[in-house]
Amino acid sequence: MKSSGRVWSVGLLAIAMAVVMTWSAGRARAAGDDIHGVVTGEQGPEAGVWVIAETHDFDTAFRKIVVTDDGGRYLVPDLPAADYELWVRGYGLRDSMKVSAAPGDEVALDVVDATPEEAAEIYPASYWMSLLEVPAASDFPGTGPRGNGIGTAMKTQADWIDRMKDGCQLCHQIGNQATREMPMLDVSSFDSTADAWNYRIQAGGAGPAMSAEINRIGRPRAIRLYSEWSDRIAAGQLPPVPPRPEGIERNLVLSMWGWGHPQGMVHDNVSTDKRDPTRYGGGPIYGVGGAGLVVTDLVGRQSVRMDLPTRVERQARGNSYQGASTAVPSLYYPNEPSGLVSRSAHNPMMDGKGRVWITQAVRPNDVPNWCLEGSDHPFAEYYPIQHRAESRQLSYYDPATEKIVLIDTCYFTHHLQFADDEDDTLWLSGSTEAVGWLNTRLYDETGDERTSQGWCPTVIDTNGDGVITKPWTEPTPDGEVEVDPARDTRIGSLDKFQRAYGIIPHPDGSVWITRRFPVPGQLIRLELGDNPPETCKSEVYEPPYDPTGDPSAWGYGPRGIDVDRNGLIWTALGGSGHFASFDRNECAVLNGPTATGQHCTEGWTLYQTPGPSMQGVEGTANADYHYYSWVDQFDSLGLGANVPIATGTSSDALLALMPDSGEWVTMRVPYPLGFYSRGLDGRIDDPNTGWKGRGVWASFNTGSPYHLEGGKGTTSEIVQFQFRPHPLAE
Repeated sequence: MKSSGRVWSVGLLAIAMAVVMTWSAGRARAAGDDIHGVVTGEQGPEAGVWVIAETHDFDTAFRKIVVTDDGGRYLVPDLPAADYELWVRGYGLRDSMKVSAAPGDEVALDVVDATPEEAAEIYPASYWMSLLEVPAASDFPGTGPRGNGIGTAMKTQADWIDRMKDGCQLCHQIGNQATREMPMLDVSSFDSTADAWNYRIQAGGAGPAMSAEINRIGRPRAIRLYSEWSDRIAAGQLPPVPPRPEGIERNLVLSMWGWGHPQGMVHDNVSTDKRDPTRYGGGPIYGVGGAGLVVTDLVGRQSVRMDLPTRVERQARGNSYQGASTAVPSLYYPNEPSGLVSRSAHNPMMDGKGRVWITQAVRPNDVPNWCLEGSDHPFAEYYPIQHRAESRQLSYYDPATEKIVLIDTCYFTHHLQFADDEDDTLWLSGSTEAVGWLNTRLYDETGDERTSQGWCPTVIDTNGDGVITKPWTEPTPDGEVEVDPARDTRIGSLDKFQRAYGIIPHPDGSVWITRRFPVPGQLIRLELGDNPPETCKSEVYEPPYDPTGDPSAWGYGPRGIDVDRNGLIWTALGGSGHFASFDRNECAVLNGPTATGQHCTEGWTLYQTPGPSMQGVEGTANADYHYYSWVDQFDSLGLGANVPIATGTSSDALLALMPDSGEWVTMRVPYPLGFYSRGLDGRIDDPNTGWKGRGVWASFNTGSPYHLEGGKGTTSEIVQFQFRPHPLAE
């Protein structure tokens, strides 16, 4: 393997040997709370490899991970007193032997080169996923199992890729060892690898969901493609070699605490108020998901987990966030119920009072009558909720009282964000037909959940008269719209795949959402006006997508959404593998009969994310999957203000885009393998202590913790990302 620091002239080798002697070839005792030394390989000092210090002396597992500099030197800073195991992982190398160490030690670490097969074992899942062959563009549109075996709704190759990535990687990585090799199955006991795959996707609580997703893209063809992928890997096919950390990436410090439950995911985490990341410095980190509410005390290195309550008991949905059935037993926990009660908990957000707001189920699915047609609620009179079975509402946890307060909503909830306004408005995505909000100031004053909430349908001003007028054109149940130039147009549907997904309030007072499907997906801007809901007005913008044009110009699959301090919208395109910005100021047309989505492609800038594409793709389709995105508005990470970050959910990484240069900074989490991140946030604990007082927080958020390195019994981890001035900064 060729990488930085591995090609040596005689003079450089002599300098390197002198450095090694200076730092000591053995282990020497020194004062301080760091461990430092040099990593040496067969050709000399190893640059750009990870040094891992981990301990189990505390209530939670704890580790720190750093990267070696150009001379192979490392320094693991600020370690609490404990006994540590110290070892090295790096691309092109075998994992080193673990040695005992303690803060203050100087430790030389030796590594040896790996064979290509050994080296590939630690490559990110997306690199293995890149070996998957996708159906050729000429095979579309799909004609079903008796035709080309592709789902009939798959009109282009982009439809297939987008649905496959979002369906098959929504809960866990594809390409990790658990999926590419299926080690929990004796594949040889099946008639074929295809039969083993068919069995595998039916197993466990998420089996019905996995089967439904693969049916959408065409089950026989997809099973064949996945089984051929596994067979090629079993026969020795290897993925491309990922690069080692370079430049500023070597300044990264990772601190990790174990949290959660081995059978329950942590879906998202939060550490502070997004509007002011200096709040709650040094305080707990909160996570929610199938494991309920998880609270980790960083100072005491303790983590607790609690189930979430409901007003009315709901029928159990299984042991995980998406679990629904165990018709085919789990491969990992066939006879071991978790005892978890998930309440469909999804996403947390903190307010200015230290409360943690959570989207969760608080009642059975039936929407209450006061939300429906015939109600005297002012918003229901204007637009009664039509989708009558919504399964997630709202709650908050107050750390001061240790109580959880439940709040019913008319609309389905998913993600949530606070606006920076006098009402502390909490915006909530999730509904297929409307965008909802809660006036938390009013709710705190009155305790009345009904009068404190509102919602608006998403209706675009098709006739261009500046107002929304009933009757408007209604979409079909699957979301298709036939534009009538004389009428305004409601967009959205009752199809669950067209829910408002990501959501973010904009500095201009509007709110933006993403809708994932159909390809290419949508950004929707909602403006409330002076008298909502009557004055609510929407605009719709689609990523550049022309099915008859050049696929390399396509962008599709918006998921996460955020905004920088200048009002620029950023969204991660999980399908095409881009990070995209959208500038509404570039649009010549905002409304009218032509403003149906593709009318402002000039407002978009697409940045291809790093990493390989899958085989057979026309245009762009990174094998990585970008579940969500976030903008570091206040420089909590240290790379600068307004730096957008996408989750490299299948590449074990967070991906920061330097907006001025277009360059990427990859923040890889090398251990345990399987870092699957959904959300992230940044907190500034102390702005006066430099890099040590700030950082970004993200978690291992896979729906299958047992897929992580370590296997059954492994839990999620909460990870702090920090950048120091150089790789040896104390």
